[in-house]
Amino acid sequence: MLQAGTIEQLQSFAEIMADIVTDGLKNALGAERAIEPKNNTRLAWEELLKEARACTRCHLYKYATQTVFGEGPLDAAIVFVGEQPGDQEDLAGRPFVGPAGQLFDRALEAAEIDRSTVYVTNAVKHFKFIRRGKRRIHNKPEAGEIEACRWWLDHERALIRPPVTVALGATAARALTGKTVTISRARENPLTLDDGGECWITVHPSFLLRIPEEDRRKAEKKLFLRDLKRIKARAEELRG
Repeated sequence: MLQAGTIEQLQSFAEIMADIVTDGLKNALGAERAIEPKNNTRLAWEELLKEARACTRCHLYKYATQTVFGEGPLDAAIVFVGEQPGDQEDLAGRPFVGPAGQLFDRALEAAEIDRSTVYVTNAVKHFKFIRRGKRRIHNKPEAGEIEACRWWLDHERALIRPPVTVALGATAARALTGKTVTISRARENPLTLDDGGECWITVHPSFLLRIPEEDRRKAEKKLFLRDLKRIKARAEELRG
């Protein structure tokens, strides 16, 4: 049962959603719903979602508001994988709707990637945080939590079978490859995953938000946009 404070947070969040949700995010939900209701892939995904909402594979479910599962078309050529839900995602039950999600949407638009054509999810499906007063501050997932949640990510990818999967940040890269990677080196060339798909690695949008120096922030945003354009071109090449 949700506590009174959580209910108030949800009500408050609902009131401001209209202001923070971008057109790309709205289109993404529409694309997801466009999958035929009786399609076998859709039915399998809905069953997976149902199971994920009751997930107790690690202790994080005890503290988060809800499971935040992936969304987007189930025939997507590109799957983007983030780290974990943030505070706003935890309340909304949807990935990438907070500040990092808004930056992500703008970057996709600049790269001419329609968010309604890609599937977006996270390596860890529950929000991990440290409470400071009334605020919930992001806390990076540990290796055991990433591994426990990898089961869901593997099943999402098995259903969608994307030719290109993008790791947004080190946590997502570890979930997909099973090892620690250095973003600056790994982002230059794709890796081949066990299922034959390509894994492209780049920074998480939240990293760009944390850079204090304006010149460096602009340079990193430019590099992120370059990565997205390369990913788009490669996905189009592989899908023909």
